[in-house]
Amino acid sequence: MRSTCFLSLIFFIPISLFSSAIGKPNFIFFIADDVSWDDFGCYGNQGVRTPNIDRLAANGIRFTNAYLTASSCSPSRASIITGRYPHNNGKAAELHLPIADHIPWLPESLREAGYYSAISGKHHMKRENPRERNPFDHIDGGRLEGNRGGEANWVSVTQNRPKNQPFFFWFAAYDAHRAWDADVDWIEEKYGSKTNPAAVRVPPFLVDDAPTRQDLASYYNEIIRFDYFIGEVAEELRRQHVLNDTLMFVFADNGSPFPRAKTRLHDSGMKTALVAHWPTGIQSKGVSDSLISAIDLAPTLIELAGLKVAPTIQGVSLAPVFKNRNREVRRYAFSEHNWHDYEALGRSVRTKEYLYIVNDRPDAPWQGPADSVRSPSFSQLLNRQQNESLTQAQADVFLAPRPRVELYKTVMDPHQLDNISGNPEYALVEMRLRKVLSDWRRITGDSIPDRISTDEFDRRTGERLGLSDTFRGETPGESNDAAMINRAGPR
Repeated sequence: MRSTCFLSLIFFIPISLFSSAIGKPNFIFFIADDVSWDDFGCYGNQGVRTPNIDRLAANGIRFTNAYLTASSCSPSRASIITGRYPHNNGKAAELHLPIADHIPWLPESLREAGYYSAISGKHHMKRENPRERNPFDHIDGGRLEGNRGGEANWVSVTQNRPKNQPFFFWFAAYDAHRAWDADVDWIEEKYGSKTNPAAVRVPPFLVDDAPTRQDLASYYNEIIRFDYFIGEVAEELRRQHVLNDTLMFVFADNGSPFPRAKTRLHDSGMKTALVAHWPTGIQSKGVSDSLISAIDLAPTLIELAGLKVAPTIQGVSLAPVFKNRNREVRRYAFSEHNWHDYEALGRSVRTKEYLYIVNDRPDAPWQGPADSVRSPSFSQLLNRQQNESLTQAQADVFLAPRPRVELYKTVMDPHQLDNISGNPEYALVEMRLRKVLSDWRRITGDSIPDRISTDEFDRRTGERLGLSDTFRGETPGESNDAAMINRAGPR
């Protein structure tokens, strides 16, 4: 009688509950393009509608201390897919340049464990010399007429995958990169009404006026579209009975495409939202303030796939955090700001309380990339500058020369407006972080090039200077052959 009852129970247990025991977890990266960490509803921005991301966060882990290694599209993505710092990826330390040939990519490692991989949407990664077999089994741009956001094929890729293999999907949107196309391609039946400019939250470093609010509303619309397709994929996984055994991460490659966000070492550029959802694998759900680096994602998936983490990987696995969301896997998170449209060389180290920045090109402002310089929001800042009516936060967009060293107590100063470098009260903190950052640069082979890449665009208009490729110089770490260095430095 007991055996009969037990067998009956077995037949009524959903298939998905067994797959983690007899197979491997599936993985999906949902990567937004140019979205700041606090621009999802579950991170406190109630002006933007992200019900699907919010639902994943409510049933998974919402990380509050996750940081990228670069606030620049292709260096950030290269870092995520290799688990390495930008200057350790070769020329890929700078925007649009290739990853060193010998470095394995995450989908190549997962292929050894039988994974099927697909990239749908924005790619923006390349090798110096492409291999005969692509790292991904399936590649598509994710764009169709009526949806240029990069998400158009996410559901079909999920439907058409080989059902006898675990999968890794790199679902990368173009949302919310300028220029805004969601406004043109908007489908109200899917996305609801467009964002009311009156509902947006204007950061203190932007001007609160009608043009800036409309700029932000268009940005929010792209985030809403990104969220919609995450919900569609989650529903398809549910229909296939594999949602419970799929680890999904939702995050962005860098901060929003507004002045004082994207390309900044400050939280507005370098901090990312990070939501993890995996019902059968996450034992400790809720909010986690554990310090996380983007280079930790690759080793996490490799370990969970049952593989040995390659020596090229500089990150650490987040698997212990899934068992205890308050578990600390690192003490420091390091980031870089290299050339992105404009000459730049900055480095930073974060703890859970402090941000320490060293700027090796302090004579120039950090106004943001060229597309943000061409934006209505930047134009409004220029108007205020001409009228000498900028606030302290707004004036920082144009500040030149900048301090070579910046220190912020981020828990008390979330927008990093009060530079406490040189304050005797924080002298010991500054001394410790100076040494930690210096050690990291030395151990990982970072360098300050003699001939660094220079400006390709005008800093006031965002217009191209017409220099062909003559602006390109030596990339950071190149003189030290840092692409061959696997040492991670302090963690």
